[in-house]
Amino acid sequence: MSLLRSERASAGLLLGAAVLGLLLANLPTGPGLLALKDHHLDLPAIGLNLSVGHWISDGLLALFFFVVAVDLKHELVRGDLNSVSKAVVPAIAALGGVLVPALLFVAFTAGTPYTSGWPVPTATDIAFALGVLAVFGTALPGRIRVFLLALAVLDDLIAILIIAVFFTHDSDLTFLVLGVVAVAVTFAAGKLLGRSTGLRGGLAVALVVVLAVVTWYLVYRSGVHATIAAVAVGLVLPLKPARKAVHALEPATNGFVLPLFAFAAAAVAVPSVGLGELSPVFWAIVVALPVGKLIGITLAGGIATRIFRNPDPSRRSQVLSVRELITVAMLGGIGFTVSLLMNELAFARSQEIVDEGTLAVLVGSGISLVIAAVLVSGLKRKQTKLRAARRAAELAAR
Repeated sequence: MSLLRSERASAGLLLGAAVLGLLLANLPTGPGLLALKDHHLDLPAIGLNLSVGHWISDGLLALFFFVVAVDLKHELVRGDLNSVSKAVVPAIAALGGVLVPALLFVAFTAGTPYTSGWPVPTATDIAFALGVLAVFGTALPGRIRVFLLALAVLDDLIAILIIAVFFTHDSDLTFLVLGVVAVAVTFAAGKLLGRSTGLRGGLAVALVVVLAVVTWYLVYRSGVHATIAAVAVGLVLPLKPARKAVHALEPATNGFVLPLFAFAAAAVAVPSVGLGELSPVFWAIVVALPVGKLIGITLAGGIATRIFRNPDPSRRSQVLSVRELITVAMLGGIGFTVSLLMNELAFARSQEIVDEGTLAVLVGSGISLVIAAVLVSGLKRKQTKLRAARRAAELAAR
């Protein structure tokens, strides 16, 4: 179980699952795999009409978004974003990392019907980015991980808002109101958690789980993407029991939910066309993820650092150098999980564009991953040399 809580293992499983899905979809097993993904497992009596792929992206992936919401709440209440002074620089960097990729996407797709897909390259995969940092950047200064974590958490918040606002279609107000009521009831029931022990504690947990499922169902029926229900539940539950739930769910989300989603999302047939025949969407995402994130995060983060520089000398050691900021920006270009989800939502009416977008997310994230790994390794070598020089100076001074 401890292995499945590891950032390294999580990143490795995600990458392996995506590669496996892409490989199997383009072998003789491809047609059967794609047919399974599109096979419907409907529950018409209660209005659930979902394919296997949608059960994964709308259902199981809700567990991941619950974890994201609880982590977000923790950072805002007790963590590295619990004050304006701590949050302002990563918040501005995250905003730059959303705006520039979106603008690049729009520039590449201008004059086509696909400009509405601008959210696809705006996301950062927090699990993958931290995993790359853990693999290649052991012993790096803690400020790099702290800044990346804050940036990615705020990026996730923006992604959640984008999904809620831009990917809501044909909303049913009745179900939406009922969903809000269910969230309120879940909030009230959450107060029981931690106050009850033994059998009562077990009943309180069961009640919250049932209410969470009901909330998911009502939000799905409302037309809002169902994962938003998990976000709402994660935000309204008391932090201490919610963190315990995340700890219990972490092996399942890291070892099963996210790899299964990556496998299903990456299971697309590679278009048998030349590079010149690929749609602007493909090139927009491939460029916007690594280049857009690099420019947006570095520029916005650098400007914010200068404007909001902390006058306290003891805090200056927490400020990222330009090289460190560029490295974090490249890690931010690993879109993966949320980008794949946004790609499916943005181009749901065109399977061909969904497939090209999926490949583009994998390629763009892969480029970011490789460059980020090189930069992180370079920082690690520099840090090792500095420590060796300090030790030598200390020995010489004795």
